[in-house]
Amino acid sequence: MTSSQLFDPQIALTLLHELRELTANEQGAQRVAWTETWRRARSWFESKLHDLPVEYHRDAAGNNWITLKGASDKTLILGSHLDSVPNGGWLDGALGVLAGYAILRHFALSESAPPVTIRLVDWADEEGARFGRSLFGSSAFAGTHSIAADRYRADRDGITLEEALAENGVDLNRIGDAAVERANACAYLELHIEQGPILEGLGLPLGAVLGTKGVERHAIIFHGQEAHSGSTPMAVRRDALAAASKLALEIRTIAGKHADAVCTMGSLKTFPGIVTAVVGRAEATLDQRDLDAGVLAQMYREAQEASQRFAHEERCSVEWSRIWNIEPVPFHPRLIELCEEAIRETVNPIGKAHRLPSGPLHDAAEVARLGIPTTMMFVQSLGGISHNKIEDTRESDLLLAVRAFHTLAEKTIAWILSEAL
Repeated sequence: MTSSQLFDPQIALTLLHELRELTANEQGAQRVAWTETWRRARSWFESKLHDLPVEYHRDAAGNNWITLKGASDKTLILGSHLDSVPNGGWLDGALGVLAGYAILRHFALSESAPPVTIRLVDWADEEGARFGRSLFGSSAFAGTHSIAADRYRADRDGITLEEALAENGVDLNRIGDAAVERANACAYLELHIEQGPILEGLGLPLGAVLGTKGVERHAIIFHGQEAHSGSTPMAVRRDALAAASKLALEIRTIAGKHADAVCTMGSLKTFPGIVTAVVGRAEATLDQRDLDAGVLAQMYREAQEASQRFAHEERCSVEWSRIWNIEPVPFHPRLIELCEEAIRETVNPIGKAHRLPSGPLHDAAEVARLGIPTTMMFVQSLGGISHNKIEDTRESDLLLAVRAFHTLAEKTIAWILSEAL
């Protein structure tokens, strides 16, 4: 039998069910980073390593690393995250970690050492659910961390991120030391649920990910004039909500010009916010995403121009301030090809592989920004739903995904050995 035939993807599925029983309630997964439930999940995971010939440790940013030494120091990294959003799904993040565990275990229990070193990483606080700082551990690894900005982030109870890190044995001032883990890294692979409806719509279980979309995220404030709703004629109103509403509709047209682009006005607050007053101030947020940097810049420019036009029409003014942005991160062309090959071989006789961008951000983006060859594999999400207790994927598709991910790992090892990396 070949290595692929001996590989058992059921290991990952069994552990996923076990983790759900341990860390979820009737509202969904509760593995929010830097909390007791998250620590319990990590301790549970570490207990699964005791019978394996691996070394494991926690780095300066709280990322957990499991290392299986190979015949070469050249290293393949498999990774994802165990943390979840509050009331989240059972698969988001955890699938990638436990699929990686099944692969690492397979190599660890083989008769000989793998040809390259294999490392599995459970990134700390990918979701940013408690403090609003997504990709915390992987950004520390990549050197894109923002200590000054993060120092005073606080949760709803007033506990700062720095305090929560200290409670978990992490010194915020030292998180950059996680960069030492980059040594000998030749490739990074991540398996994740799609979190969207594309693969389900195509009737395909798996997809190869082209990269993560860039993001422009801004706060937009329209200033009008508060006035009495009963005595102010329509023709002379300076209604900030009217201007904001026009923009909320216009961003659909802006995004619709491009195949995979998305624009979202996710929040809107009005002041004074009472039924008897014309809105004098409307505060909105805008999130724009695309894999093409040129498209992203164009959408940003068009949204700004539209906001000025609508403000003028409603006799208002408008101001913009950037909340956050990240450039598009394309994945490695050869690894994308290998991912497609692994998918085709696994889902045969269907034999189809679809390429798609990722709208959500992932730790893989931070790794790729370092120049480490990276790709991701997606598995279909039922209904395209994620970050929700009803998040789900057919178990048959999960088994296909874990098996295909193992095949991708084997192909990537062969590629590492063939390249002068």
